[in-house]
Amino acid sequence: MHEDRSAVIHIGGVEYRLILTTKATKTIAARYGGLEMLGEKLLQTENFELAMSEITWLITMLANQSILIHNLQNPDDKQALLTEEMVDLLTTPLELASFKDAIMEAMVRGTARNIESETTGEESKNGQTG
Repeated sequence: MHEDRSAVIHIGGVEYRLILTTKATKTIAARYGGLEMLGEKLLQTENFELAMSEITWLITMLANQSILIHNLQNPDDKQALLTEEMVDLLTTPLELASFKDAIMEAMVRGTARNIESETTGEESKNGQTG
């Protein structure tokens, strides 16, 4: 399910898929002012406790997207949502720090687009006029 746009982590021996959905993007934008601000916030956080809290919040929110999708598509087989307290209790600070890569992977996969290079058009124009 959604393998092409998710990143996988394990918490307490359970596999979770981090997915950047439109809902998650709106939630992140409301908290940080946009996805680009999130990256700056994570990189510039000098307070270790604050950084861990932000990563815990992100992991919980992104992991819950796959659970919410499952629950929407399988109303007779609902799964419990992950909580920040569960993430705090079932992870070590080292694991939490390693989840930053999974967060970034989910973000990249969730926002990936196939964009043609605009420089190709510019080079053509320059070649014709020069």
